[in-house]
Amino acid sequence: MIEVTKDIKYIGVDDCELDLFESQYIVPDGISYNSYLILDERIAVMDTVDKRKKNEWWQNLERELKGRTPDYLVVHHMEPDHAGVIAEFVEKYPQAKIVATDKAIKMLPLFFESIDFTDRTIAVKENDTLSLGSHSLQFLMAPMVHWPEVMVTYDMKDKVLFSADGFGKFGALSVDDEWACEARRYYFNICGKYGTQVQNLLRKVTHLEVEMICPLHGPVLKEDLGYYIGLYDTWSNYEPETEGVFIAYASIHGGTAEAANKLAEILREKGAEKVTVTDLSRCDMAEAVEDAFRMSDMVLAAASYDAGIFPPMNDFLHHLQDKSYQNRRIAIIENGSWSPVAGKLMHAKMEKMKDVEILEPMVTIRGRMKKADVALLERLADAILNKEQE
Repeated sequence: MIEVTKDIKYIGVDDCELDLFESQYIVPDGISYNSYLILDERIAVMDTVDKRKKNEWWQNLERELKGRTPDYLVVHHMEPDHAGVIAEFVEKYPQAKIVATDKAIKMLPLFFESIDFTDRTIAVKENDTLSLGSHSLQFLMAPMVHWPEVMVTYDMKDKVLFSADGFGKFGALSVDDEWACEARRYYFNICGKYGTQVQNLLRKVTHLEVEMICPLHGPVLKEDLGYYIGLYDTWSNYEPETEGVFIAYASIHGGTAEAANKLAEILREKGAEKVTVTDLSRCDMAEAVEDAFRMSDMVLAAASYDAGIFPPMNDFLHHLQDKSYQNRRIAIIENGSWSPVAGKLMHAKMEKMKDVEILEPMVTIRGRMKKADVALLERLADAILNKEQE
């Protein structure tokens, strides 16, 4: 069992059987539902877990309580993967108060119709505090990170930040992997739309003396916190993390794929430090979104289909727009044997996004790549690499 500090215990659980988080994100290494317990003169439980794993959670909670009774349940976020056991908790501990934002309290009946929460809650607002004895909890509002009712909590004694979904990652805690990869995929797909709100929260956090971050998913962060906060600052400012080129292609019969891979070859020959190529028809879409935000430059290569864009690319562009993709340079390759229109339509979608520069030339392939097309790909590679060579 993880010991956060002497008084703060980890009582969360791993879910290694889950295949899709939020019914859309592939989690080959599962997910953790984190919950914490603060033992003091008064006892606070920091969130529950998804009801899928409630039995393990109850065992963890009761083991650490050692017969004592909780005084508070602090609810940072009302999503069911964290709030799934609230009804059972209040039934078992009727004297315990739910501490949450006013918006979260108003959400409770939406998920637990049979429970009367009258006189069972304490609504907190910005910088309110709650004393547990030697521990004092300070509450900071974090609306739209990534729901409107979210808050985070700072334990002023042990200097621990309970960060809700912030600083979370995919993957069970029993899996030992590098933090940034799955934290990045988690961030851009879960919180990526709300960069401004994440920046607002980071500004609050920088004024605190934080020695540990306890998210609702992923490991407790204890060392080199500047690294994690720095990445969040980069991500939420929509700044590229890596100077490189992400080539995303959607190919029907292989012609567009051939052109995309040829461009990657040319870029590498011309000295591009990092080039990543992804087949949108077969990839994890959440990972493609992650790579698009990570890289400084992106190439969209798609076939025309039914007088439109081949659906895997159309879906990808929808995801980018939905997550507020911005502040990047884009190049376009289209393919169409009889009526190439994908390029024009991709251009129209991208120019609606904020601070996106669309490079010339747009390359049009007719069926299969020809010698003349290779020359155009050379020109496009030069246009892409100008930025890296400055």
